[in-house]
Amino acid sequence: MPTMKLTRRALAAIEPSPKPVVYWDADIAGLGLSVRPSGARSWVVRYRAGAGGRTGTLRQVVIGNPETTTPEQARSAAKDILANVRLGADPAAERAEARAADTIAEIAAEWLSRHVQPKRKEATAKLYRAVLDTHILPAIGSRKAVTLTRSDVAKLHGSIARKATGAKKAGAKRTARQKKRGGPIIANRALAVLKAMFSWAIDLGLLPEGSQNPAGGVEAFKERRRERFLSSEEMQALGSALTLAETEGLPWQVNEAAPGAKHLPAPENRRAHFDVHSVAAIRLLLLTGARVREILDLEWQHVDFQRGMLRLPDSKTGAKVIVLGGAALAVLDGLPRVGRFVIASTSAGTANEKPRADVNRLWRAVCREAGIEGTRLHDLRHSNAAVGAGAGLSLHQIGALLGHSQAATTKRYAHLAADPQRRAADLIGNEVAKALGLGANVVSINKAGRREQA
Repeated sequence: MPTMKLTRRALAAIEPSPKPVVYWDADIAGLGLSVRPSGARSWVVRYRAGAGGRTGTLRQVVIGNPETTTPEQARSAAKDILANVRLGADPAAERAEARAADTIAEIAAEWLSRHVQPKRKEATAKLYRAVLDTHILPAIGSRKAVTLTRSDVAKLHGSIARKATGAKKAGAKRTARQKKRGGPIIANRALAVLKAMFSWAIDLGLLPEGSQNPAGGVEAFKERRRERFLSSEEMQALGSALTLAETEGLPWQVNEAAPGAKHLPAPENRRAHFDVHSVAAIRLLLLTGARVREILDLEWQHVDFQRGMLRLPDSKTGAKVIVLGGAALAVLDGLPRVGRFVIASTSAGTANEKPRADVNRLWRAVCREAGIEGTRLHDLRHSNAAVGAGAGLSLHQIGALLGHSQAATTKRYAHLAADPQRRAADLIGNEVAKALGLGANVVSINKAGRREQA
C-alpha cells in the first residue's frame, strides 16, 4: 500500500484505481485514505486491538470522508482514537456492538411486558402503550437505543407539543379520518415514559454500563392545572338536561344548511334518547365524587346498601370505600339490574360481559343542552369537593370522601371554604374596626353575597 503525506494537494491528485487502494499517511501511523474504484473516498484508522503488537486483532474504523473532513481534522481524530486504543479501547468493536444493540421499539416491548404490565395498573399500562404507539415509536422506534441523545429527545418532545395531523387508528370508531394529535401535556407524558423506560433498561443492564438516560435533563412544559367547578345554577341546568335525556330526549344538533338536512325527520322528532344507566352514571359521578372508571367498572357485588357504601377492591389508590349519601343510594336503588355491572353495557348479561367503555356521547349532549360546553367528566369530581368545601367541611373530611392518598391533593379546594374563613375575617375585622372607631362603616357579606351596612 502506498505511503504519502496526505495533504489537500495530494488528495486532489489521487485518482481511482481498478481495485480498492488505501493511501497511508506518512506522519501518523494507522491513518489512511481509502479510495474505491467508484471514486468513493473515506478516512480510515487501522489499529491492533487488545494487548497490541502483532498479537492483537487488526481492526479498522471509518472516521469520515474528504468532502466533510479535512486532512487536519482527520489527523486530530486519528490521534484521539489511537490514544484511546493504547488505553484499552476498541472503537470498531464498540460500533459493531452498537449496530447489534436493541432498538427503542425492542426496549419498549421488553419494558411493557416485564415491568409495566405486571407492576402497574391496567389504565396506566394502557396510557403508556398509547403514548408509545402514537408518538414515540413511529418517530424513533427503529433507532438503536444506545444512539439516542438528549438532543434527540428534546426535538421529539417539541415536535409532539406542536400538534400534528395524522390518520385515525385502525379500528377506531366515530372519529375523523384525519385527527390532531399531540400538545404540551401529551408531550410531557411521552417524556416521562421515555425517562422511565430508559431508567429501567439501564438498571437491568440492557444498555452499556455507564449509559446516560437521554430523557434526563430535558425540561418539561409547564402545565396549568385545570380547575372547573360547577355553580349551583349549572348543576341545576345539568340536572334538567339529564332528566330530558331519559324522558323526552335531547334535541339533535343539525346544520339546516347542509345538503341532506331536508331529508331529516321533522324538528319535533329530532331527539336523542339515552338509557337510564348512562344517565345514572353521570348523576353518580357528581353525587359521589368518584372517578369515572370507578363508576363505570362498579359491580353490584361491591354495593353495600345496608351500610351505604361502595367497597371497591381496586382503584387508582388501591382498595377503597366510598361512603354514599341518601341521594346516591336512591339512584342506585332505582336502577334495573341487568348484569354484573351497575352501569350496564351492551354486553350486559352475557358470558363475556364487559363494563361500559364510556358515556362521552351523552356527556357531550347534556353539556350542550345545559350550556356548559368544555366541562370534563372529571370536573364533576371537583364540583363534588367544591360543594363540601363551601359547606364548611374540613380538608380531611373531603380527602376521605374522595379517597385521596395524600393531603396535598385535597389542598386545591382550600380556597373554596369561603364561609368559615369569612366568618373569621368578620370577627377579627369587627373588633379592629371598633378600636379604630369605624363601627358605623363596617360592611358584612351575607350568604347571598349582598353587602349589608352594619
